[in-house]
Amino acid sequence: MWISFIVFPFVGAFLGWFTNYIAVKMLFHPKEPKTFLGITFQGIFPKRQKTIALKIGKVVADELLSIDDIKEKVVTPQSMDKIYEQVEIKMDDFLEGRMQQKFPLVSMFATQKLKMQIRGEMLKEVKVQLPDMMDKYIQHFEENLDIEEMITEKFSQLSTERLEEVMNEILNKEFKFIELLGGVIGFIVGLTQAVLNVFVFPLF
Repeated sequence: MWISFIVFPFVGAFLGWFTNYIAVKMLFHPKEPKTFLGITFQGIFPKRQKTIALKIGKVVADELLSIDDIKEKVVTPQSMDKIYEQVEIKMDDFLEGRMQQKFPLVSMFATQKLKMQIRGEMLKEVKVQLPDMMDKYIQHFEENLDIEEMITEKFSQLSTERLEEVMNEILNKEFKFIELLGGVIGFIVGLTQAVLNVFVFPLF
């Protein structure tokens, strides 16, 4: 009768681990619908991929990555300074080099002082107009980019194999923990059954 303390816990642990292992596998398998005894089976993620894609797209667009968030990160004093620095570099490159190639006649009569005056006036105008230009660019970006639709489409186009690979990369430890937890719970249940079998049921 004491063999129950070996058989019940370890059989329970195996069954607990195995059922959770199957449950994890059934998140992704079978990838295509399979019918057995009139019942159709398919993995949860392959079956619900489009619905999940819609939900993820909505959550990302509404709560994680809105156009306002993008604008907040792009249109900052630091980014404006970086763009302005690039404009200065391009302006200097044009005045000191390409201007002579593009407008050789003008370049002949343009003194260094005149070039610096042109440079200064143009850079002042750029500095004034740059924020408005960026706002218009972001507005155009907002009108032509649907983040929710883009995320939904990309997720929907993932192959079931790639989807399983991605989810395993993210949740591999959690999946292993679920399997192990099934074994632990099964062991405890088996041990409880053994205790009842040895100490309680013989009393009746």
